[in-house]
Amino acid sequence: MLENKIKRTELSELGEFELIDLLTKNIKLKHKSSVKGVGDDAAVINYGNKQTLITNDLLIEGVHFDLTYVPLKHLGYKAAVVNFSDIIAMNGIPRQLIIGIGVSNRFSVEALEEFYSGISLACENYNVDIVGGDTVSSVSGLFISVTVIGEAKKDDIVYRDTAKKGDLIFVSGDLGAAYMGLLLLEREKQTFKADPNMQPDLGGYDYILGRQLKPEVRKDILKLLNGIAVKPTSMIDISDGLASEILHICKDSKLGCNIYEEKLPIDVTTAALAQEFEIDPTTVALNGGEDYELLFTIKQDDYDKIKDITGISVIGNLTEKNEGVNLISRSGASVPIIAQGWDAFLKKR
Repeated sequence: MLENKIKRTELSELGEFELIDLLTKNIKLKHKSSVKGVGDDAAVINYGNKQTLITNDLLIEGVHFDLTYVPLKHLGYKAAVVNFSDIIAMNGIPRQLIIGIGVSNRFSVEALEEFYSGISLACENYNVDIVGGDTVSSVSGLFISVTVIGEAKKDDIVYRDTAKKGDLIFVSGDLGAAYMGLLLLEREKQTFKADPNMQPDLGGYDYILGRQLKPEVRKDILKLLNGIAVKPTSMIDISDGLASEILHICKDSKLGCNIYEEKLPIDVTTAALAQEFEIDPTTVALNGGEDYELLFTIKQDDYDKIKDITGISVIGNLTEKNEGVNLISRSGASVPIIAQGWDAFLKKR
């Protein structure tokens, strides 16, 4: 009996322009601000009197992702969403996306279609227009560059450097799950390399795997805060770990802070797997990264508006700069917070 083989079309069979036409043929623009998208030398975007927000992210195979366990569709989705998160973290709305890739002949046309289907799904889910990009050859591996353009009213934008002493520190969702998902995938990869006949043992870990492979943007938090008339005094998304992000806010706002260990929101599956790996769950929550939750501060006067809302947690308060950036342990000890999360120029995480 003949096996059904998945069709593989070599990139060389199409050429650059036919490939671009294939990957972009289903793109439809949804926003009036998207005057011109794919098909010219540049996109044309008109925001009128609103502020324009622009963010860019680079993802390199072997550094930021491993295709051994990351499906191409999930990679495309995540590449888009992590950039949407940067716009959301400034209290803006992502509107347009530009995607550039460098790809070797190791990849087929069908593989790139799968990758683009993930980007398209993310853009559909978050109402974002794909308005352009570039595709070039690569000596080896996959190189991804994503630029997202967003908008916001001038008075709505939230920065990192506008927090005040006494403000309360909040975080959405829970922390550390994405990193534990990564460790789990790496463990199963090593097991597979040792014995290719072994099947991955991923049962019961859907939540943390989803947090790693298919993160979502906390656009709902902005809607929630707007609904109760609470504007954060500062905000950042948690891409490199809570410790790194709170240090950014404190440095830029010229403040210190106290983060309370007992207040850190950690999912039970995350905590259990961390203990299985013999890692302190608090360390995972502080330094894991890739949670893409929102870390934000509010005035104390707004606390009563927000205190009973589920899905967000108050974890500390801002202090004078000379008091330092500290974790207050469950025993009451004060420990200086040092960022140990992702650093693009460190060889090891």
